[in-house]
Amino acid sequence: MLNIGGVSLQNPWIMAPMAGITNLPFRLMVKRLGAGLVTTEMVSAIGLGQGHGKTRRYLQSVDEEKPLSVQLFGSGPESMARAAQVAVEAGADLIDLNMGCPVRKVAKTGSGAALLDHPGRVASLVKAVRMVCPVPLTAKIRAGWCPERPAAVEIARVIEDCGADAVIVHPRYATQRYSGHADWGIIREVKEAVRIPVVGNGDVFQAVDALRMRRETVCDGVMIGRGAVGNPWIFGQAIDLDEGRPPWEPDLDERRDHILEHYRLLRDAVGEHRAPYMMRGLLLRYTKGLRHSHRFRDKITRIKNEDTLRSLMDEYFGLLKEESAT
Repeated sequence: MLNIGGVSLQNPWIMAPMAGITNLPFRLMVKRLGAGLVTTEMVSAIGLGQGHGKTRRYLQSVDEEKPLSVQLFGSGPESMARAAQVAVEAGADLIDLNMGCPVRKVAKTGSGAALLDHPGRVASLVKAVRMVCPVPLTAKIRAGWCPERPAAVEIARVIEDCGADAVIVHPRYATQRYSGHADWGIIREVKEAVRIPVVGNGDVFQAVDALRMRRETVCDGVMIGRGAVGNPWIFGQAIDLDEGRPPWEPDLDERRDHILEHYRLLRDAVGEHRAPYMMRGLLLRYTKGLRHSHRFRDKITRIKNEDTLRSLMDEYFGLLKEESAT
């Protein structure tokens, strides 16, 4: 169990915020599969404060996924504070401040990873949000903007001093984006420097990686991002390993049924017109590593609705079952 500012998580395996991925349907799927905490996509503080309908939709939630963390990005203390109030009113159980996004359109506004070079701005943001935020407050950071300007330990201390309840560390520099190697040693340095819980993130692609990160860094929790896309079972597998059981692997029928359920949740959330297009990208991840996946991928443009998806799934998984039976 992991406690963050009074919110007790059933386990320390946390789903990372991912743009275009961690919508309500995906969050529900990973919650059912064991995630201790789920997080929204990154939400614009300005858009939320101004009441933009598209931005507000990121806050759509249901009780089944609770507790829910809403991640906000922005550079203005007042706008971030107002956005946090809106998110809490909408049902957020935790607020997370994005201080690690390396994407140019975010960083050029002074948001995301651009904050790492400015401890004073970080302090202003955290203090402003803390003053109005009645739920636990966390911040997600990177190692720094570039290797020449390491900042994780300093920024983590500022975040703690200004009242946050936990810090999440992705130990890559912003200039690395998602390439190269995540230096888990930086997570351990932050853990040794602060008293609040530290959650590690980066290069966790298998359940065994999650346990190894906790062992090597002594972090309190592990946030899993890309490793959960296509393998949402990773959370339950981490629970199994942590409790001394062999990690559960879905069989072909379970994998097929999971994909169909994910599609139904997408359809209910965004409609029959958009759901097939969103599902196509997810199917590339769900079938990665399976036999004949290239044949399946060549046909995904045929998916127009649940019937065509089911027909394609029956054809592909039927082939895999026939081969496994011989």
